[in-house]
Amino acid sequence: MSVKFLGLRTVVYPARDLDAAKLWWNSVLGYEPYFDEPFYVGYDVGGYELALDPDGDPEEGPIVYWGVDDVAEAEEQLLATGCESRSACREVGGGIEVAVVRNPAGDLVGLIHNPHFKAA
Repeated sequence: MSVKFLGLRTVVYPARDLDAAKLWWNSVLGYEPYFDEPFYVGYDVGGYELALDPDGDPEEGPIVYWGVDDVAEAEEQLLATGCESRSACREVGGGIEVAVVRNPAGDLVGLIHNPHFKAA
């Protein structure tokens, strides 16, 4: 059994001080986020998502999300390989589904299906 990863899609950084993190990323990137809400800030960086999460855990670091066709199926396949669920498959808006598992080595692996994403 193998999971068909479609490529990297998103990296989500924990940002306990969302305003400070946003100011820093704005200055580094040279532009403002395309999505800016108190619960999530998103930048389009070369067609990929760089996000800030005020509820993220800095001890766990950023989470990289891999694109898949079916998040629930990919999550199930990863759980069968010994991963543990950290955040079960859920829809987060706009038809976007995500899940996060912890692999046996302790790494967080994000899964995402974004019907709006178009690879360059």
